[in-house]
Amino acid sequence: MANHKSAEKRIRQTATRRTHNRYYAKTTRNAVRALRATTEKEAAMKMLPKVTSMLDKLAKINVIHKNKASNLKSSLQLYVNKL
Repeated sequence: MANHKSAEKRIRQTATRRTHNRYYAKTTRNAVRALRATTEKEAAMKMLPKVTSMLDKLAKINVIHKNKASNLKSSLQLYVNKL
């Protein structure tokens, strides 16, 4: 249990950040799933820049690792190219 005011504040901040990070990570995961489920090339080409942008933003603020974002972007681009 927290014994200092600063520790109590740190607990509040951590909870807020965790909620924020989980929301955006989940939203991005759902977007990646939706893109992978797409079978039409036109729709996939429209979705790809948005998903790529979401992944870049998560990597920029360290919600996901930058290499993970790069690997996901690469695999999604390959998928869209094969359609």
